Amino acid sequence: MSSTNDKLNAAGNKLAGSAKDAAGKATDNQELQGEGKAQKAKGSVQDAVGDVKGKLGK
Repeated sequence: MSSTNDKLNAAGNKLAGSAKDAAGKATDNQELQGEGKAQKAKGSVQDAVGDVKGKLGK
């Protein structure tokens, strides 16, 4: 996967994770909130991987 794909996937996971986190908070659903936090963390990792791939590709 290219660094651009990693960055796009990261953005998607961060956005979806934020939505789940907010929905979990609004409905007092700790499981959904936890899923959101985990998905945001996954997005952050993908973002970092994209940064590394971008730097190695230059």
